[in-house]
Amino acid sequence: MKIMILAAGEGRRLHPLTQVTPKPLLQVGGKHLIERHIERLVAAGFTTAVINLFHLGHEIELALGDGNKLGAEISYSKETQLLETGGGIANAMGLLGQDDFIVVNGDIYTDFDFSCLNSLAPGLLGHLVMVDNPVHHPEGDFAINDEGLLKKEGACLTYAGISVLSPRLFIGCDPGPFPLLDLLVSAISSGKLSGEHYEGFWTDVGTLDSFEELQTQRG
Repeated sequence: MKIMILAAGEGRRLHPLTQVTPKPLLQVGGKHLIERHIERLVAAGFTTAVINLFHLGHEIELALGDGNKLGAEISYSKETQLLETGGGIANAMGLLGQDDFIVVNGDIYTDFDFSCLNSLAPGLLGHLVMVDNPVHHPEGDFAINDEGLLKKEGACLTYAGISVLSPRLFIGCDPGPFPLLDLLVSAISSGKLSGEHYEGFWTDVGTLDSFEELQTQRG
């Protein structure tokens, strides 16, 4: 499967750091967040990546190049406006092809084992990795039922920013910005989205406080 790494965001809650450095290039333990993702994905057998770029995108392209030094093959989906998560993936479909693909947010830090990810079961449009709700998102996103399908009611967990998605999820999407959440909610309503609960190390590097805490834990 190909990989889509979301790296276009402006990271405004991390100012002033992200005014000069794109969030995926922030370093933890001497390594860029996005570089660590790619290394771990390659180790799991996934070597072809598409990265979307907007805010300071040239810095990411300069740091990673074609991916050869990391054992990967990287192509870039450059955005002329910020397209959000859903619009950014839809805009990159020409590079992702017709098979299921992995999506990873470029601004998370996790020990999740990417080798556990597989192509989708027949009929599904996506599979989401879910985590315990962080302090900043106590209400969570979705719950997992006894059959492993996601639902909107119940003891909700938080989407970890790791998933396997089908190109069919994006059929009929209009060009332009839109959140991935819109498509996920629609797929859940039709019983076509599964999920798993990951209980290992994960953090969303979204604020200065969370970044500083991560530096203390893993720096």
